[in-house]
Amino acid sequence: MPDRPADAIVSDAVPSSVDGMPDAVLFDMDGTLVDTEGLWWQAAASVARSLGRALTAADAPHVTGRTVGDTAAYLVDGVGGVSVEGVAGALTEAFAERVRTGLTVVPGAPELLAELAAADVPTALVTASPRSIAELVLPRLGHAFDLVIADEDTDRGKPHPDPYLEAARRLRVAPARCVAVEDSPAGVAAATAAGCRVLVVDPARGLAQVRAGLRGAPPHGG
Repeated sequence: MPDRPADAIVSDAVPSSVDGMPDAVLFDMDGTLVDTEGLWWQAAASVARSLGRALTAADAPHVTGRTVGDTAAYLVDGVGGVSVEGVAGALTEAFAERVRTGLTVVPGAPELLAELAAADVPTALVTASPRSIAELVLPRLGHAFDLVIADEDTDRGKPHPDPYLEAARRLRVAPARCVAVEDSPAGVAAATAAGCRVLVVDPARGLAQVRAGLRGAPPHGG
């Protein structure tokens, strides 16, 4: 697995409304709310092996935080006799199998989502995963997101800003008034390019520190 960024606020200050909270909080899913980055890597490695490839740490930037289509295109590059669409389907199914049996919710995620709901702060799930994967995960989170942006909803996925721009557009809020919560370099790049302020988290440490970060204070231990 690739190294993740250390917990930090990637901004000078978190935008806040009168009550100290941002206008909306936009959450990445994999590796942020649910600890599935390892499952995605396992799925990609399995499909790569079927193509005669062995993934290494050097492949991580092309796999972690990327859409299924982008990862499939990367895996089939130089491999004859296979289609991007076919490999994308194999990746989705391999990932779904692992999500069904090995999904772990990141500590602090349910509490943070409940706090935002109680404060009437709009939330969106902005994921590079297909909607079919998001639908497997959503029941485990127990939160009614105002919006879900999945892989199919934009022409370009992370690290392009499109998913975060689309989320802000549909929520009718300015990106600069939003906080994005991310864990991967591709996701951080996407949210930053969209103009959001970004909280970078480590799923191994949980999301408790994000509560302080949302109100403009450094995360605990950050």
